[in-house]
Amino acid sequence: MEFNCDLWYLFPVSIAVSTTAMASGVGGALFFSPLFMFVLGLEAQVAIGTALLTELFGFTSGVIAYFRSRLIDFKLGLDILKYSIPAAIIGSLISPLVPAGFLKIIFGIGVAYIGIQILRAHYKDVSSSHQAIKDDRYTNSTFLVDRWQRKFQYTYCNKPTARFFGFLGGIFVGFISVGLGELIDYHLVTRCNIPTPIAVATAVFTVVLTVLIASTGHFYQFFFHAPIGVLSEITGVILFTIPGVLIGGQLGPRLQKVLPETYLRLGLSVLFMLIGLLMLGVQLVHTKI
Repeated sequence: MEFNCDLWYLFPVSIAVSTTAMASGVGGALFFSPLFMFVLGLEAQVAIGTALLTELFGFTSGVIAYFRSRLIDFKLGLDILKYSIPAAIIGSLISPLVPAGFLKIIFGIGVAYIGIQILRAHYKDVSSSHQAIKDDRYTNSTFLVDRWQRKFQYTYCNKPTARFFGFLGGIFVGFISVGLGELIDYHLVTRCNIPTPIAVATAVFTVVLTVLIASTGHFYQFFFHAPIGVLSEITGVILFTIPGVLIGGQLGPRLQKVLPETYLRLGLSVLFMLIGLLMLGVQLVHTKI
């Protein structure tokens, strides 16, 4: 395989995407999948599988950084993983059966929906008095002290809903490569009032293990059913993206400590909605052509 220097720009882009993903708990595949589809021209299934593999390395790097910071609630994360991992297997098995055009439409709708939910979560967080949490704040509370001796007290509330989001997010990860981190982050921060650093770190932990399962399913399809040359095409891409996301995975947790959460969430919600609408628009244009 020849080293394609024309793809050099994927390295700095991957650093930026991974840094943003690690700082917010949002899956980096959300950015990589449309990039691979529309800029590189990869087929939808190949683009999603490549995005998942890239995200896996980035999130692994991020988990290491958050583990060192002592911000991951492993008990909470493992409770969600019991539902997200089986769902990811289901999603990865179903995705090859769906036409590429339909997969792009589902992806666009999913991204736009996530953007709306993040925006709603932001305004709900601003206006809510969090009365539902105050009643049991000191019942079944979790105490956590991070690397910098910051003390956190919070309650993991509404577990059935969190588990449902875990299952739904796992389906999304296996099917369209995004959704778990966004849904878990939304639930933990908005509905349970869990401190953002812990919610993001725990979401990253759940995503990396779920993505591992989902990407394995995608690459099983590549090895046994992909046309000749697909693996070479993927390798040419990840030679630039994987080093980039490894760097971004270390930068993101540091950036998360200093960025105002309000601006980050508003910016991401608008960006997600724009990406979703763009993908839907491009697919509709191609369909007419």
